[in-house]
Amino acid sequence: MAPRIKESDSGVPTYWGQSGRMLQVLITIVAVTDFLLFGYDQGVMSGIISAPAFIKAFPEVDGDSTYEGFVVSIYAVGCFLGACFIFIFGDKLGRRKSIFLGASIMIVGVIIQVATMPPSGGATAQFIVGRCLTGIGNGINTSTIPTYQAECCKAKNRGKVICIEGSMVAIGTLIAYWIDYGCLYGPDDFTWRFPIAFQCVFAIIVIIMMISLPESPRWLLNHHHEDEAATVLAGLNGVPRDDPEVLIQMQIIRDAVNASGGGGKVPTKALLTNGKSQHLRRAILGASSQFMQQLSGCNAVIYYFPILCQDVLGTDHNLALLLGGINMVVYAIFACTSWFLIERVGRRKLYIIGTFGQMFSMVLTFACLIPGTEGPAKGAAVGLFTYIAFFGATWLPLPWLYPAEINPLKTRQKANAFSTINNWLWNFFIVMITPVLITNISWGTYLLFAVLNACFIPVIYFFYPETSGRSLEEIDLIFAKGYTEKMSYVTAAKQLPPMNEEEIAEAVRQYDLSDSDVENRSSGGSLKEKRHQEEELMPQAGAQA
Repeated sequence: MAPRIKESDSGVPTYWGQSGRMLQVLITIVAVTDFLLFGYDQGVMSGIISAPAFIKAFPEVDGDSTYEGFVVSIYAVGCFLGACFIFIFGDKLGRRKSIFLGASIMIVGVIIQVATMPPSGGATAQFIVGRCLTGIGNGINTSTIPTYQAECCKAKNRGKVICIEGSMVAIGTLIAYWIDYGCLYGPDDFTWRFPIAFQCVFAIIVIIMMISLPESPRWLLNHHHEDEAATVLAGLNGVPRDDPEVLIQMQIIRDAVNASGGGGKVPTKALLTNGKSQHLRRAILGASSQFMQQLSGCNAVIYYFPILCQDVLGTDHNLALLLGGINMVVYAIFACTSWFLIERVGRRKLYIIGTFGQMFSMVLTFACLIPGTEGPAKGAAVGLFTYIAFFGATWLPLPWLYPAEINPLKTRQKANAFSTINNWLWNFFIVMITPVLITNISWGTYLLFAVLNACFIPVIYFFYPETSGRSLEEIDLIFAKGYTEKMSYVTAAKQLPPMNEEEIAEAVRQYDLSDSDVENRSSGGSLKEKRHQEEELMPQAGAQA
């Protein structure tokens, strides 16, 4: 279904009656809403899984930590399958259709879950199938939305905008926790049916807004829809279709498409190449950030905080949910700090600071649980609060931003999908084993997460180059410099000075980069140079006419 396009009196294409900056704001609202849904889905089961009403309806989870982990983690399996679907079919479908499909599948999954009629024999199986379907929809959208937004918004806003998306995960989880807590005082069925059904609100908003929002102009040009791409670019820039700005941007994106191999048809094996462009290394760097995010223990805290409070601290379900809600308030507040820190502090420093903070928080948690008495155990709760604060400010948004920056234009779409696949694969693993670990080794669970966080520090320090303040082209040059001059890519990032467009163009020629990012540069020069050339040609064209 094509978007509904109108035209202003001045000939500017409008979507939902908006163009220019306000159209980009609408696109951001869709992205924010979808990531709110992402966060809500992550948090909603935490307050339900241990609720007496849910255990009564689905007795299979009562006292069986393995089954309990399976019911929660099957969602991550669905997300993994959704991300795999986008890895294979995403470029063919396009951004809009993928988002429509993802949100629609989520609604179907929710309907299946809330339509279960326990305690019948197949109720739990039906609930699991519905939860897996919801995950598939979410996996499709989390693999598509960041790319869609990055391709529609101005380059200078990408980093901050993706961090805002990441923080919405925390706010969505916060909403889920407090809805779970409020529903605790309702009838038994209401306790778990309403929080699950509420997911549809976010999904319906996404579907309605996407009806009149444009397709990505880059995807359109990748697939040779020239007229539609010109209309979208005109709308995003708030100018008529025949404006020189639109024509110049069209040419720049065409150059980017050509540098990517033409038509956006990049084989999967391109991810396995290295050389000056270091496709494989960069794909692994992006995917490893998602891998380490999950193994840091974040979802052990997000999904199971109320259960930890009940089993370890001995609280009742009501107080456990209340503490979980407060923990999510801390999570959301600190997640919002990343908006202001991401460019000022830099990616590497935030990664390292966050990892140290998470490690010491897990050390505090397991140390306070060793005595096995109520007094010291309260210190464990403090450790979980400090953990979620450090995670929210650092490791929550960074693994969504870093793969989008670190990967080159040619492999960015597939590499981003690959990193998202890793997120959900390891999400499933951690959510599945956490209840079993807590049951069998108790405080040793937190010791394990502390050790894992300690292992991440040297990986980040020695292998993660800084990308803050760099254009996508400069990041290409960091890897070309490291490969050509046989040095660490971290060192190459430190040695490569900040560059303007002309210096970047000269360095690209020097290192002979054939598939460098050229979204902000074309074979004919920079945007200003093209505009100047066009202005010189216009009088000649007028004379010929």
